[in-house]
Amino acid sequence: MSDTPPGPDEVRYIARLARVGIADAEAKRFAEQFADILGYFETLDEVPEIERESDLVNVMREDEVRDGLEQEEALKNAPESEEGYFKGPNVS
Repeated sequence: MSDTPPGPDEVRYIARLARVGIADAEAKRFAEQFADILGYFETLDEVPEIERESDLVNVMREDEVRDGLEQEEALKNAPESEEGYFKGPNVS
């Protein structure tokens, strides 16, 4: 990852990939917000680590095997499908 925060051009590129329309002013504002967020992560890197014994217990339930959807039922609300699979837009 780069040491420089994303600029407005990168924000517009990411928005285009996500198919989200943003104005130039928004791209500039989002780029500034990204810079702030990355600064917060740098601050977190400065927090000293502590050593302690872990008393963690697995609180997850056991997996249960259950019947899933049939392929036809799973695909019935998909905008597009091809050869029994979900079909999505190409991402470049």
